[in-house]
Amino acid sequence: MTSQPRPRAELRASHEDREAVAEVLREAAGEGRLDIDELEERLERALTAKTYGDLEPLTADLPVRPAALPGPPLPPANPGPPSVVKGGLHGGERVGRWDVPPKIVARGGLGGVKLDYTRAHCPWPETEVEVHGDMAGVTIIVPIGWRVDTTGCDPGIGGLKNKTTGDHKPGTPLLRVTGNGGMAGVTVRHPNRWERRRLRDNPA
Repeated sequence: MTSQPRPRAELRASHEDREAVAEVLREAAGEGRLDIDELEERLERALTAKTYGDLEPLTADLPVRPAALPGPPLPPANPGPPSVVKGGLHGGERVGRWDVPPKIVARGGLGGVKLDYTRAHCPWPETEVEVHGDMAGVTIIVPIGWRVDTTGCDPGIGGLKNKTTGDHKPGTPLLRVTGNGGMAGVTVRHPNRWERRRLRDNPA
């Protein structure tokens, strides 16, 4: 079962999005469509907006070119087949800066698999990890604020541990975990103390 993507109005706006709307408002004032008071009021709302839903009403009554309006980036076309990460004898991992595909198949094998999303670039509103824990298991690390759904994963003999918090931030991806925990199981968690220290000492 595939969940519906989060509505556009709930997605978080960026600095570039706010500035794009502010520029549209300035141009509208220059063309006489807004008076000074309206411009100042809308600019204040634009520069303090949190989501696209906050920004959209500010230009709804203006003849704005679609290209001038902000919006979340579109995911790449033709995602292709799932990416496969195999633990094999020595383990497999995706860590650091990497591009997240729409689906990953993680096979723990004898060495285990580690998927660390804390510095990854994820253009998808929803991404899937199909796990096969096998003998060494699969560990998945996600940033605080990501949504995680493990209802499609069979714990197997090794079990399934979802240690993520429920503090979901609007606009963050949904990570859907499917598959089977196998003999060693699957763990989904946020960065631990050592990993948080490493992130702090080596900012992106």
